[in-house]
Amino acid sequence: MIMEKLEVVLHKVNPDFDISTLSEETSLRSDLGMDSLAMMLVAMEIEDAFGFRFEEPVDFNTVGDVVRFLKEKGFKD
Repeated sequence: MIMEKLEVVLHKVNPDFDISTLSEETSLRSDLGMDSLAMMLVAMEIEDAFGFRFEEPVDFNTVGDVVRFLKEKGFKD
């Protein structure tokens, strides 16, 4: 469930990325080419998709970082 929602989020922000290659090891910056603006858009889309607000800035490097963060927040895989 988390990965499926993240696929939608990441595709919204970067529609050119082939989500079939997405894994927890995928780097948001080097593999997806996300800059700081794109990362801010990802954070906003994550908030909308998962129905919460970030309480403080976070720095995700990989898709796995996002998954672990969301699991710590209580979202089920």
